[in-house]
Amino acid sequence: MLRSVTADLLRTARTRAGLSQRDLARRAGTAQSVVARIEGGRTSPTWDTFSRLLAAAGFDMRAGLELRPVAGSHMLDDVARVLRLSPEDRLIELGNASRLVSEARRV
Repeated sequence: MLRSVTADLLRTARTRAGLSQRDLARRAGTAQSVVARIEGGRTSPTWDTFSRLLAAAGFDMRAGLELRPVAGSHMLDDVARVLRLSPEDRLIELGNASRLVSEARRV
């Protein structure tokens, strides 16, 4: 899900700026293939890369965390879903969670 959101946001920013993937990559100092992989949902960029690409398209990204209590929610409720994932998908999920925590600590 996060990959598709990232892909959609980047594609929208790029097209609104009237840029090709190659133009955006050149402005951001990266390769066109990086933009294509992100927009295709084949990779999740780092926060730094994603911010740099959005800035190159003329957009700013701001994010924040807000603690909101969720009635009847418990982190163990997600165990069954996680157990149905393949080992590879579990590692991807763990990596995404790790990056989220790491980036949240920097903010």
